[in-house]
Amino acid sequence: MIAVVGAGITGLALAHELARRGAEFLVLEAAPRPGGTIRSTRAGGTVLELGPQRVRLTPAVRQLVHELGLERELAVAPPGLPLLVCAGGRLHTVPADLAGLARTRLLSWHGKLRLLAEPLTAGLRPEETAAAYFERKAGRQAYRRVLGPLYGGIYAGDPARMPARFALAPALRELGVRRSLLAAWLRRAGPRGALPPACSFREGLATLADTLCRRHADRIRLATPARGLRRAGARLAVETDAGPVEADHVVLTVPADAAATLLAELAPDLARRLARLTYNPVAIVHLRSDVDLRGLGYQVAFGEPLETRGVTFHGATFGRTGLYTAFLGGAQNPELAAAPDDVLARTAEAEFERVTGHGARALHVTRTRVPAWDASWAALDGAAPPPGVHLAASYESRPGIPGRLARARELADRLAGPERAG
Repeated sequence: MIAVVGAGITGLALAHELARRGAEFLVLEAAPRPGGTIRSTRAGGTVLELGPQRVRLTPAVRQLVHELGLERELAVAPPGLPLLVCAGGRLHTVPADLAGLARTRLLSWHGKLRLLAEPLTAGLRPEETAAAYFERKAGRQAYRRVLGPLYGGIYAGDPARMPARFALAPALRELGVRRSLLAAWLRRAGPRGALPPACSFREGLATLADTLCRRHADRIRLATPARGLRRAGARLAVETDAGPVEADHVVLTVPADAAATLLAELAPDLARRLARLTYNPVAIVHLRSDVDLRGLGYQVAFGEPLETRGVTFHGATFGRTGLYTAFLGGAQNPELAAAPDDVLARTAEAEFERVTGHGARALHVTRTRVPAWDASWAALDGAAPPPGVHLAASYESRPGIPGRLARARELADRLAGPERAG
């Protein structure tokens, strides 16, 4: 018996993988709805994402879509949409190849030449920060205008506070970066190395979570918070208001602070370590504008006099005409995310017009938080959960939906064996 605490995308994907392997399991979710940070709603007839805005259609995502019969619900972004950066008060396309690098005004000629010398620099030094790595490899200008905003945007983080050995080192391995960032980028520029397209669903990413929940509804208990975790003879017991759930394995897919609370009695040292991990608070402001900009969205270069860290375009990607999502706060200004909704709305509206030249009005304001992967992650050095307990969440392995699917499959293989044929 496997008890899974949390019906976010990790817990739901794990349920799906365990079911495929014929394992006995039960998922416990405190909220009345599944999905965790994946939340979709409607405002003014338009789908709004209150968490992740899109996902890459990797082979694993495509396979899951097929297994759930969601092909007709899928919305796939057109190929070739550029990613933009706001630098020097205007939008620039991030170069996709050497020809684009030669043409772009995002970098000066000195900055371009410094970037082209990157293959001559040494590889990752685990003791350095992500910022130090990018600046040493590609030069200060390329770091502040391209690499820093793009990498920091994933975690709403400040690369200067993110030790490279935590999130960056695994990411570089996954991208096939052995020594040279530029060489890996050129491999990606070819058709074989191109990233999978961005995708969502007609009614938002919550479609994926809701469908997974319905598929395994007989083994998912919503509105059933776990209150604690203890030993029950040779097994583990998850305490709930309806009584204990005994299991041979317990998988905690909840955020670090929630996992710390559950482990306070069973593994107090690990609980204290988990409680030290920091999250970056982010405000999400959905905007409506009369303009339809082409691209995936833009990030803001470091040093720009803006509070907005990035904006996602939904018209060009998924046909949600005139819809944009602005992100504010994060590690660079965590207090801003706690500002009143009207302050956040006015800030996002004014800065969108300042960057694009077009007016916008706020439709909705919400907030989320993202694991910071900063120096607080040193608290996990040498830490291990007690026997039978497993941590599976975006603070302990690769974030993003494809990363969560991969973690679910890996854990299911370990706990229940290979997938059964047929």
